[in-house]
Amino acid sequence: MLVYSLKRLGRALITLVILITIVFILVRAMPEEGYFSNYEKMSPQQIEVGLRKMGLKDPLYVQVGKFLYNALRGDLGISYRYRINAKITDIISSKIGISMKVGLISMVVSLPLGMALGILMARSKGGFADKLGNAYIVFIQAVPNAVYFIFIQLYGSDLFRVSMLYKETEWTSLILPVISLALPSISSYAMWLRRYMVDETNKDYIKLARAKGVPNSTIWFRHVFRNSVVPMVNLIPGSILLTISGSIYVESLYSIPGMGGLLVDVIKRQDNNMVLALVVIFAVMSILGLLLGDLLMAVVDPRISFTKKEGSR
Repeated sequence: MLVYSLKRLGRALITLVILITIVFILVRAMPEEGYFSNYEKMSPQQIEVGLRKMGLKDPLYVQVGKFLYNALRGDLGISYRYRINAKITDIISSKIGISMKVGLISMVVSLPLGMALGILMARSKGGFADKLGNAYIVFIQAVPNAVYFIFIQLYGSDLFRVSMLYKETEWTSLILPVISLALPSISSYAMWLRRYMVDETNKDYIKLARAKGVPNSTIWFRHVFRNSVVPMVNLIPGSILLTISGSIYVESLYSIPGMGGLLVDVIKRQDNNMVLALVVIFAVMSILGLLLGDLLMAVVDPRISFTKKEGSR
């Protein structure tokens, strides 16, 4: 288990370093004004001196190394345009709690509903419930999120008699954002669980169990569902972390002062340091989700070997 975990961790770190390097190259290609609060009033000489003080004239590998070293110490740099000379970690700490609240509530809603829908669809394969569930999944997958998010905001506010925008003092203002975030997750969980359960029912050991007269309820919940949840485990940590970190569009749409809305704001204001820090944070969330999914799947699935070489399990 230790060797397996170290291998996965090593790959994750290599991926993260490559990703940070790519993000650095892209951010450094952005206009220089994103590093100064009063760029319009500065002379070319002052801009040059300022860039050298920030280390932006150093070789790229030196800049990446400094960023990684400072990030490990909890220092993501300074904001120059979004909030002048404020620490990025202080800005993020005031936002992440809101995203976590909205994200966790949506996960509590979407996970059980998505799994329940997946079980219902698998048990009634080809029936009305399965067709209705597939229609819902196709709709969610085919229609751009922005379209039905706007419909939810416009008509949901009248239906539930709640505010169209987030208000910290009104818990009911969370209803529409939570619904918006939960709908895609519900369809994803339902789609994958149905697929895994249907695949499981076609395996030989299930046919043998039925031939032996094992009760249908026992087959479904003790064997089919139990074995189908194992590959689902790989998806859950990543979706939890990404949902907690906040949806960029949903937070912007409902004026939620969280991490997702923050990224939109700093891009509009061309705050290069903030853009870099937030993109790296979201990237770390994604990689950490994949890593946790691999490790958790290895724990719950006895078929995964920790001693065999890659590709032999």
